[in-house]
Amino acid sequence: MDKKVYIETYGCQMNVADSEVVVSVLKDQGYDVTGKMDEADLILVNTCSIRENAEQRIWGRLKVIGQVKRKNREVVVGLIGCMAERLREKISEREQLVDIIAGPDSYRNLPELVNTAVSGRKAINVKLLKEETYSDIAPLRYDTNNVTAFVSIMRGCNNMCAYCVVPYVRGAERSRDPDSIVKEITDLTGKGYREVTLIGQNVNSYRWQKGESSTGFPELLERVALLNPSLRVRFSTSHPKDISDKLLHTISKHRNICRHIHLPAQSGSNRILNLMNREY
Repeated sequence: MDKKVYIETYGCQMNVADSEVVVSVLKDQGYDVTGKMDEADLILVNTCSIRENAEQRIWGRLKVIGQVKRKNREVVVGLIGCMAERLREKISEREQLVDIIAGPDSYRNLPELVNTAVSGRKAINVKLLKEETYSDIAPLRYDTNNVTAFVSIMRGCNNMCAYCVVPYVRGAERSRDPDSIVKEITDLTGKGYREVTLIGQNVNSYRWQKGESSTGFPELLERVALLNPSLRVRFSTSHPKDISDKLLHTISKHRNICRHIHLPAQSGSNRILNLMNREY
């Protein structure tokens, strides 16, 4: 009998992409996705910490999950993602119903964490890794229209903005092998997808280094655009300090790159930008 996993995702596009990686990892362990929490063997909540309200929603949601667990003591409950990374000690102490606490860089270890939880022990892995990009795991797009898809090109952030928790819960920047990105997008177009969004905490600081060869974001964007002239290409999120003339020329050169830049400018005041440590 197949095991079933129910997963809820909160927050940004990266969390959506991460949930697709999680489902792919668990699929290899015999888990199928279910849309019904009460029939799941494993309940996962992919959490967000970027705003306090996002965390409050998770605390409230755990009360509902607790009702399910009281009816079925065998179900395993896991909190994964940014809130799990940031508040692992508080979650462990406050929520006895949570069996698994897993940070964004521990998803390939979920099978081991689940086995630990099934044996009756709390399973925690919140270690941030310098190299993890999940480039070798094909995301399983379980909740999609088969038209648009998010494709992760990098993880983490090196911009220590004064107000932001992301570098602390996502770790330092690391870029994904461009060949694996191209392969994933080629597979998507073969399945009929017509639009991809390249995503990361700061996509335009993407840089892949191999020996003396280097690929920056403009080169990657152009390579993706040339795969199929009918494929619409977007990207998110950008940092103003990393927008270059070369990137703008690449966008203008290819009609299938959407004329849209997701660019949080934050403030028009240099004093405020300096206090925010925005570096522009």
